[in-house]
Amino acid sequence: MGAAVELGRDGDRPGARDALTRLWERASVDGDAMHRCSIAHYLADLQDSPADELMWDERALAAVTDLDDERVRRVHDSMRVRAFLPSLHLNLADVHRRLGNIGEAREHLAAATKEVDALPDDDYGSMMLGALDRVREALDSGPQDVDQ
Repeated sequence: MGAAVELGRDGDRPGARDALTRLWERASVDGDAMHRCSIAHYLADLQDSPADELMWDERALAAVTDLDDERVRRVHDSMRVRAFLPSLHLNLADVHRRLGNIGEAREHLAAATKEVDALPDDDYGSMMLGALDRVREALDSGPQDVDQ
């Protein structure tokens, strides 16, 4: 998964998308929820259309419901499932905003905001809070793209 994500970061979006799609097919519906959530989360960012991005963001949020803290602590002792929710809901808020689904965007923004106390007090947490503010401002000012 890491190699596929790096392909995307290096600019090979189609290659990254293909590699992650193959991983998704292997993980399938019965695979490890942590893998499904991560794969779908990364795949959402590699889509060319907001509609496809929405589909993958929804899959990531659906997969997180199958996760528990015990599983995520195997990745890192301090991780908790709840800390995933601000990012997952933020992504859904932004893609719904870009699709013109303002009500759904506001619902996901509210869900993300509700969970911000689960964010770590570090650069990642600060980045997420800034992204929440940018999506909130974009929703308040009307339709336009927001970089996260």
